Parts: sequence; structure tokens; C-alpha cells
Amino acid sequence: MRLKVAIIDHLGAHGSSHHFYLFGQAKGLLANNTDVYLYTNSNTVNPFINNLSFYQFYRNVFNRKNKILSLLIYLLGSLKSHFHARYKACKIFHYHLFGSSVLVLFNILIAKLLLAKVAITIHDVKSFSSVSSISIYSRLIYFFSDTIITHNKYSLDEITKKNTSLAHKISIIPHGNYLPFIEIKEDQNESRIKLDIEKGKKVLLFFGMIKKVKGLDILLSSLTEVIKKHSDVVLLIAGKPWKDDFSNYQKLIDELAISKYCKLDIKFISHSDVSNYYSAADIVVLPYRKIYQSGVLMMSLSYKKPVVVSDLPSFKEIIENNRTGYIFQSENSLDLSRVINQALDNPKLLEEIKQNGYDLIATDYKWEMIGKKTVDAYLKINYFSKK
Repeated sequence: MRLKVAIIDHLGAHGSSHHFYLFGQAKGLLANNTDVYLYTNSNTVNPFINNLSFYQFYRNVFNRKNKILSLLIYLLGSLKSHFHARYKACKIFHYHLFGSSVLVLFNILIAKLLLAKVAITIHDVKSFSSVSSISIYSRLIYFFSDTIITHNKYSLDEITKKNTSLAHKISIIPHGNYLPFIEIKEDQNESRIKLDIEKGKKVLLFFGMIKKVKGLDILLSSLTEVIKKHSDVVLLIAGKPWKDDFSNYQKLIDELAISKYCKLDIKFISHSDVSNYYSAADIVVLPYRKIYQSGVLMMSLSYKKPVVVSDLPSFKEIIENNRTGYIFQSENSLDLSRVINQALDNPKLLEEIKQNGYDLIATDYKWEMIGKKTVDAYLKINYFSKK
């Protein structure tokens, strides 16, 4: 009997590369004897994955200034998605969580009312915009879920710290690579010309949504020591501030007198432009204060770029220092500058680390392998005995 799985996710391609994860997951499941029905928003386009049943039932959910109207569109999209999936005889409904909310709980309750089994992938155990501990919504979501997927042991430990009874539900399945969905541009100079970066510069890239938790201020503070040794460095900052403006970072840039070493593209980076930023970079820096998992890390390795990451548990589960990347002491700008200088001082080792990181992501993070692990998590539910 073939599994039939509905992936219901209104976020899709809205403001991130999350849709690549959804399509990677679908690709992996399809390769493992599973029929996949993906329900998402009208901004998300199917990259021609064979045999994927694809539906855009969340129509224009992010294009409304009227929040009440957006909510109604969301609810309608959810109802339509769930009932259609049940009509198609899907018995497992899979959701993705970045924090939690009453709307996620709403979807899961619909699934339970339709007698479906619930699988959730927890990307962020709790939202970084919240200072609270795991919310009541999270607790209810975990309770009603039949199987829970986290990307690493750190996330599992965070969940089970006060919820030890959940351990039997949880499977650790890593975030997959982006290789099926990206094009690696070999001509670095062409990308630098497009981004107005001088030829011969050493480019450090900070990429993605700009949040306090991602530690851009730490990277800016480290730059003063880096440029003393490498005056040809440019820090390329590409991304949009999250619920904030860039003024505090601009103030720090001015105070440190490093503006001529910074190239700022403070905006949403369209998916068609992402490859230019990675192509232009020599090193990608992730100076995060806290993280559960990082799509930017997986993207960087997929684009064959060496990374400098803070010594957070979730990073250290993937990156081995001086072999597949560089690790510095979290929130320590002086140590970050030391590690960046070390990387720039030794081009031969930098090249080896770049190749090792790429080999790691290409070998150990294939979607087919992740699909197999996901099917194994589904089979723990043992739903075959129930109609």
C-alpha cells in the first residue's frame, strides 16, 4: 500500500526559501513510494517535480492590507485544503512550524476531526520574537500530533526539557540541501559587477532576514580588527530587517567608521537574485546568538561557500571546525575577527574547507535519504490498521 500524505503549508515562498524545503520534502517522499499532495499559497510555483499533486488553495493570502480579510482567506484556504486532502484519501497531514500560533492549532484540529494522523516538522521550537517559554499553543500542538520531526538533537532536547513524555513521538531528521533547486554561478566577477563590487575584493556575506538574534552587530564590531589586516575586505549585507528598521545597524557602522567596507542591500532579495550574492562571496558568516536550525547554512554549503559560524549546538551538529567550516565563540566579536582573519590568511585551507562542506551537504543531506527517514517516522504512527 502506498502512503498518501498531504503537506499543508500556507507560507510557501513568502519571504524566504522555505518553499525549497517543501519541494525537497515532496521530492524525497515521492522517491520513497509515497503519494504527495502539497497545498500552499498562490505565490509559490511548482518547479516541475514529477508526480507531485500541487494546489494553490491559499489564494493571495499575503497580498491583503486588511488583516480580517487575510484571516478569512487563510481560514478558507485551510478548510479547502483539508477537505480536499481527505477527499483524496490522505491519511497523514504534515505541517511545518516556525514557532506556534492558534492558526496552526486550528489546522491540526481540523485534521483530527477528519480522522487524519498529524505529523509536524518543528523548524523553530519557539519564535525568536517571543521571550516566553514554550506556549500553550505549542503544548496543545504537540499533544495532538502523532509524530514530531526536529532537525537536530538540540531542538529535541529543548522540546523534551519540560515535556519528557513527548520523546517517543520525536524523530531527528536533518534539513536537506538545496542542490536540486539552485544554479551555482561559476563566474564570480560577473556577479560582482551586477552587485557593484570592485574586482579583487575579499567578500564576506551576511545573508537573510536581519534579526537581533542573528548577530549582525557582532559581525560589524569584528570588522574593525579584520580590516587592520585585510584592507581589501568588503562586508556584503543582503536581507530585509524583521519587524525593525536598519537604523541601529547603520548607527553602529557610522560609529565604527566602516561604511566604506560595507555594501548594503537592505531589502528582500528575490529568489532569482540569490545566486548572484552567493557567487560574489568568498565566505558566508553566520554570527547568530541563537538558532534551532538554519536554512542559510544549508544554502551556503549548497552554493559551495565556506562558512564561519558561532559555536551554537545546532551549528556544531553539522560543522566540524577547520574541516567543513570555521567556528568562533558566540557573541565574541574579537574571536570572530580572529577566525575570519585565519580563514583569509590561508587560501589553501579555505579552499579545502569549501570543498569539504560541499561534499558533506551533497552526500549526507540528500532529499531521498531524508524522505526515507520521514516515511519511517510516519510508519511509527502505524495508521495502516485504521481506515
